Amino acid sequence: MNTRTISGRLRGAAVLALLPLLTLTACGSGDTGCTAAVGAQASPVPTDDPVAAVRKVDSAAALLPADVREAGKLKVGSSIGFPPGAYYPNGTDKAAAGQDIDLADAVAKVLGVELERQDASFETILPALGSGKYDFGTGNFGVTAERLKTIDFVTYINDGQGFAVKQGNAELKGKVTDLTQLCGLTIGTGAGTTFEATLTAQKGVCAKAGKKPYDVKVYSENAATLTALQQGRIDVIMSTINGLRYQAAQPASQTAFLGEFHRLDVGFAFKKGSPLTKAFQAAVDELIKDGTYTRILKKWGTSASAIDASRINPPEHT
Repeated sequence: MNTRTISGRLRGAAVLALLPLLTLTACGSGDTGCTAAVGAQASPVPTDDPVAAVRKVDSAAALLPADVREAGKLKVGSSIGFPPGAYYPNGTDKAAAGQDIDLADAVAKVLGVELERQDASFETILPALGSGKYDFGTGNFGVTAERLKTIDFVTYINDGQGFAVKQGNAELKGKVTDLTQLCGLTIGTGAGTTFEATLTAQKGVCAKAGKKPYDVKVYSENAATLTALQQGRIDVIMSTINGLRYQAAQPASQTAFLGEFHRLDVGFAFKKGSPLTKAFQAAVDELIKDGTYTRILKKWGTSASAIDASRINPPEHT
């Protein structure tokens, strides 16, 4: 396991996954080695600020527990990965940006509270909710039946699972609709994600089909995953629909998005039984009603992921 700090991992992810890369060079050892970008140029950051006009809504704020209303603060564990979800457009010493950042900030304004954002690696956030380290978590967390056993969700978009390959890939050109299409290939994905869980749970499909099994390589950094694809150490990436679509739109990434595989509701994550869920649901619904929600998704190019109303703990999509 890579021994670099969380901040180091996030910095690596910000360099590669967030910027159009002209040249990639790997350093260090192992599949999660560090990555440097040569000649990279920052992607333009949308200038619209739909959050600025958001105001407190007393009816939603009244749903918060009294101690939270009195304190006026909430701690959020935030996974900063890559656009359009959450990333560092100007370096880790500057503010994060992205769809998840805007939506969390807008919800906080509706509820009349301030957010104390703490960056954390994706795989550590959900386990930390039960201990009270964070009041809630963000990181494009998909709602699954397994997670619903220990986590409460308040939904805010509909995203899900997709695949991408290096441009010119001769083995996978069309949409992946069945995991047997990946037999014999090496798939790269993120640690602690629904993608890792899906690939692990279905690993026997190739043997049943009389084919060579696929291999799964798990990375703690989006940067390392993309580097592995560019260098031919993996054949395909499994990640978020919106993230892979955004990445493929950056010419220097040299990736091709293969389409949607499985849709999932995505939500703010809370410890089971959290008293915050009804207030957050009401806040998301207020943002949908007043048009702020539509503006945020338009800003980040994710309008196709819009929902009509927020839900608490919906069942996993089948």
